[in-house]
Amino acid sequence: MNEHFEIPPHITAQTPIIPIIRAWEIYLQDQGKSPYTIKSFISDLSLLASYLPPDRAVGEVTTRELNNFLSWLQYGRGVPCSPKSLARRITAIKAFFRWLYQNGRIATDPAEKVIQYSAISPLPQVLTLEEEQKILEVAESYRHARKPDARPFTLVSLLLQTGIKKGECLNIHLNHIDTSNPEAPFLFVRYSHPRNRYKERKLSLTPSWIEAYHEYLEQYQPRETLFPWSARRLEYLLEDLGEEAGLTKHLSFDMCRWTCALRDWLSGMDREQIRQKLGVSKIQWREIGMKLQRLANEVTQQQ
Repeated sequence: MNEHFEIPPHITAQTPIIPIIRAWEIYLQDQGKSPYTIKSFISDLSLLASYLPPDRAVGEVTTRELNNFLSWLQYGRGVPCSPKSLARRITAIKAFFRWLYQNGRIATDPAEKVIQYSAISPLPQVLTLEEEQKILEVAESYRHARKPDARPFTLVSLLLQTGIKKGECLNIHLNHIDTSNPEAPFLFVRYSHPRNRYKERKLSLTPSWIEAYHEYLEQYQPRETLFPWSARRLEYLLEDLGEEAGLTKHLSFDMCRWTCALRDWLSGMDREQIRQKLGVSKIQWREIGMKLQRLANEVTQQQ
């Protein structure tokens, strides 16, 4: 139960869903949920509210009505509903009614017995060893050009070594990189919200990366964050590297992250270590681990 946000007293079992949605949105924000998750969950609940009779009190909603709503989404709405979208909508409904039930606003939780579908999205694209090497060679060539530029190598090599997410990369401050021990430098991935503290971690960096990093610092002289550009600008940089390396794939932050995880998996790294390196929860790891196993099987079959 949330210890910061209190449900307003005027919300009771007799209140329709629509007036409650704004309070739930504030609760989700208070819990540190991502803007994308909040936007999706609010949209999902608004869709449920529009499906139910406008005067239906939240305490009168039944499990049968919720199942009928989910069936309508799949077969009666006339708009495609992917397995991933369906799974997310069920998660939103369950979270919403559980929140009301745990806070004593409804006597029973109608969503408790709704079956939770887990949708496994398609396998992500990863780089082959040859493709990864070509990208690093292109990035390395920039360091030795007539006008040396260490930024491409500093960025892509960091992503392939650490597997950090785009948001984590953009949030790196210069004091998050520790070079006090030249033989064992590391990156400290930090989060501002206490709810995300479990994602914080120390990731090893190679001395060769530190060498490029110092070149980059001298060339660009960033003051606070390591990469003081927009996410889109860095995405373009990765895309350009991929094109110059002759890739038919779309080089991205996500592709680098999965490539890093797969390399660690194939190297025999302890699975729990990989999970911790990626900064994901044990629940998230279930799907990620399954995907890595399937990717590893594909690599083995191709050899």
